[in-house]
Amino acid sequence: MANEVKYNGLGRRKSSVARVTLKPGTGNVTVNGRTIEQYIPSAAVRLDVFQPLELTDNAKTFDIIINVQGGGISGQAGAIRLGIARALLEVNSDYRKALKSKGLVTRDPRAVERKKYGLRKARRAPQFSKR
Repeated sequence: MANEVKYNGLGRRKSSVARVTLKPGTGNVTVNGRTIEQYIPSAAVRLDVFQPLELTDNAKTFDIIINVQGGGISGQAGAIRLGIARALLEVNSDYRKALKSKGLVTRDPRAVERKKYGLRKARRAPQFSKR
């Protein structure tokens, strides 16, 4: 058991960080100790998470253990997706072309813009009153 094969990938999105471990198996997915169905109830978001696996025909070849922190469900799902894609690149670098063409290798740099002084939010100014 000491020489068990593991492939790791780190994904980030907004303020979420996901550490993904792929092990040869039957397709079990665990997120923070829970099943993916319990952790991400939305089927549409789950489809987005599994996109790299479907693209490379590895949906049932790996057991996936995910540890994710920070942000909300959408940000965490994006981080998990990038983590899975990076771990798959560790498995086989030939997957890069297929994953890159769908934009799954690139980290999404968008994050929340900071709030500025004198404004209510990042760009939202207080309501103007003439009198």
